[in-house]
Amino acid sequence: MLRRFWLLFAQAVTVLLALLFIVATLKPQWLQRQGQFGKQLASPIVALREVAPGSGSGAATASYADAAQRAMPAVVNVFSGKGGSAPPNPHAKDPLFRYFFGNPKNPQQQQPPQDEAATNLGSGVIVSSEGYILTNEHVVDGADEIEVALPDGRRTNAKVIGVDPETDLAVLKIGLTNLPTITLGRIEQARVGDVVLAIGNPFGVGQTVTMGIVSALGRNHLGINTFENFIQTDAPINPGNSGGALVDVKGNLLGINTAIYSRSGGSLGIGFAIPVSTARSVLESIITTGSVTRGWIGVEPQDVTPAIAESFGLEQRGTIVAGVLQGGPADKAGVKPGDVLLEVNGEDITDTTRLLNLIAQIKPGTQAKVKLMRKRKEMDVVVTIGKRPPPPKQANSDDNSDSQQQEE
Repeated sequence: MLRRFWLLFAQAVTVLLALLFIVATLKPQWLQRQGQFGKQLASPIVALREVAPGSGSGAATASYADAAQRAMPAVVNVFSGKGGSAPPNPHAKDPLFRYFFGNPKNPQQQQPPQDEAATNLGSGVIVSSEGYILTNEHVVDGADEIEVALPDGRRTNAKVIGVDPETDLAVLKIGLTNLPTITLGRIEQARVGDVVLAIGNPFGVGQTVTMGIVSALGRNHLGINTFENFIQTDAPINPGNSGGALVDVKGNLLGINTAIYSRSGGSLGIGFAIPVSTARSVLESIITTGSVTRGWIGVEPQDVTPAIAESFGLEQRGTIVAGVLQGGPADKAGVKPGDVLLEVNGEDITDTTRLLNLIAQIKPGTQAKVKLMRKRKEMDVVVTIGKRPPPPKQANSDDNSDSQQQEE
């Protein structure tokens, strides 16, 4: 009898231990309130550290989610309802600098929103609640019909208010209400090494945010635009990012993405954006007058290279006048080929790009004091600034030069 009792007792204990083991393995939380023994069974096998609830990666101080969320609603997709209507851009075959077309021939790389007949042209940035959008001129060049898709799902036709091919900027306008707008930043406060975010629609896959730093400021002599003062960044940007936003860590607009340095057409970590200061000036001029008015004096400048300086016994400063337009403002003021332009209104001329920018900022019809050197003697002339003529349309040919010859 006693033996039978102990056998039943042993079987019961065995069953209870088996049940306890199963519960401790599958549902340890059931034992957390069952005394010290339950706590020991519910504890982890090894000591591990984990983040506290509510303090995950989204709340980390290194996150740029807040900046992205501020800027993303104002970055739109720009596409054409008549795919293939735009002529090929002559820069497309440049092995070094390629504009962001966003319209690859492979249809698998391109998924236009909601409309298979649409062709993705690039991106744009809503800068005003009145519906004004900044984008690149090459994005909308040649497109018969332009549509805009907002991140909130709304789509509408866009009207081209004006373009400025010399900075590769264009202004569009849409008629929707309750538009999200981006806050304009201050490029003068940007420094090399600052973190930036590039927002756009690469390859038509949808709105994308990438991160990098400001690699350089004031990049020029790239042969992309006539007027160059680029922000260089290593934030990954690809075809379709054209016209998109480059923002700081607070979500403020620093520039409009416009070009990449690439031998393959994809990102190699060298991208260029038009500074917000230039974009704002062009925007206001186009809205006010429908075009951008710049100063012009009608000379063909050439940089003073070390070889030229040694050959002609010159200091390596200023720009040489290689040619003067007959009857132009400089010709009327007495400027001659061979003169070296040194200053404009007291501002030093360091190269042709500097001369181009200084003259362009002067209002046509006003007089400018130009210091020049002729036969190693400095002299001053007064030039009545003229209006810069529009750039000629480039022919779509294989022998088209990488950049227009500068003429100021």
